[in-house]
Parts: sequence; C-alpha cells; structure tokens
Amino acid sequence: MWGVAILIYTSLKVLSWLSRRSPWQSLWKEVAYLFAWPGMDADAFLTPGRIPVSTPSVAEWSFAASKMLVGIGLIVTSINSVGWTSAEVSGWMGMLGIVFVLHFGLFHVLSCVWRRCGLLAKPIMNFPIASSSLSEFWGRRWNLAFRDLTHRYLFKPLIRNVSASIALMLAFVVSGLVHDIVISIPSSGGYGGPTIYFLGQGLGILIEKSAVGSTLSLDRGIIGRTFTFLWLIVPLPLLFHRPFVVDVIIPFMKAIGGVL
Repeated sequence: MWGVAILIYTSLKVLSWLSRRSPWQSLWKEVAYLFAWPGMDADAFLTPGRIPVSTPSVAEWSFAASKMLVGIGLIVTSINSVGWTSAEVSGWMGMLGIVFVLHFGLFHVLSCVWRRCGLLAKPIMNFPIASSSLSEFWGRRWNLAFRDLTHRYLFKPLIRNVSASIALMLAFVVSGLVHDIVISIPSSGGYGGPTIYFLGQGLGILIEKSAVGSTLSLDRGIIGRTFTFLWLIVPLPLLFHRPFVVDVIIPFMKAIGGVL
C-alpha cells in the first residue's frame, strides 16, 4: 500500500513541479517543495510575495502538535486493542490515527514551519468539520493538495469540452480509481468500492446544487451540514472496505507494535 501510494504521490509531485509557471528559485526552496512539503501548488509555494503569508501563532503551533499527539494515541490504542476487540474497530482506530498524525498533524506542522520561513504553504486540511456542504468539503477543506491537482489537470481541461456536471463526475471517477489502486489492489479485495464511493460524492454535489437541493437547503445551514455529514460517513465502508481494514491496516498496526 505504502509503495503504491508513494509512487503515485511522487509522480504527481514531479508533475506539479515541472508544469509550474513560476521562475526557478534557490536550491533550498526547490528541495523544500519536492521533499518537505506535501502540497501540490508549486506556483504558490515557490513565488515569494505573490500572496501575503500569515505567520503561525503559538496557538496554531500547539494545535498542530496536539493533533499529532491525538493520532499517536489512537494508533497506540489500536495496537493494544488488537485481539480483544473486533478487527474492524482496531483497524478503523488505526486509520483515524494515521490521518491525524499525517494529514491533520504533521502536514499542519510543516505548514507552520514554511510559513514561518516566509513561504506560502497553506494547511492541507482546512477545518473540514466546518463544511456546510459537500462542495465546500471537497473543494475548499479536505486534502487541498489532491484538490489542486484534480482541479488543475482534470476539471479545468475537461470543462473546455464538456459540461461542468460531466467534468465534475469524471474528476470524481478518476479520484475513485486512484483510491482503488491504493486501497483495493494491496488488499486483494473490495474492488470498485472506492470508485463507487467517489461517484456517490460527485452525485451528492450535483444533488445539493440542483433546484430541489437548493429548495431543501442541502447546501447551507444545519440541513446542509447534516446532509454533508451523512453523505460522507454512511458509505465510508465502500471506501475503506473490510479487506483493506483487516488485511492491510491491522498487519500495519501489528508491525508498528513490533517496532515499539
């Protein structure tokens, strides 16, 4: 799993670096972008002064570090729970711990580090829990590195030739296929589940943007938040299916436990 994920990430990272429009910077900035920043917006990171950079406060540093600690706690709990609770529960705790350590914790710490150095490195996760609609969640709050790539290299080129709705669904299909490669192939099962999950997310955005969705307030307020939460959470077993949880995550937790 990690080998496939790193291979895909590295390929996309190099693509974002080579296709940027900004001029070449000093060597340390180029190296920092390639090896020490998970974001995919090379122009923003490597173009000093284009957009004001906010200096992280002590509170933000503390918040970023605390999320890493929460993730570590979840991973340790997952490791210690293997055997006395169901594999699914242990695996889900482990997955949540990994997300907190990396996406919410470490990546936020790196954002603070590079903004402190004057480089534009917005946090990859922008408080996704505050989303009031699916389009806000996927477009402005969740994993902005992947969002930058799909918007730049899929959605924008597609929208020149097809409608926005078709471009949106095709972008989610590609996202689903990528997740199938990373999740289903290493676990030798659950094929198609991640693709179906992301197709459903694209469909949910079309529903909330429709006349009926607007009338029902699916894109705003408490109704929008509830709709977003349920549409994201209920079908999650399609994305993180049982073969992945039991045959990939649990052995990974055991491996970490063996090292510790």
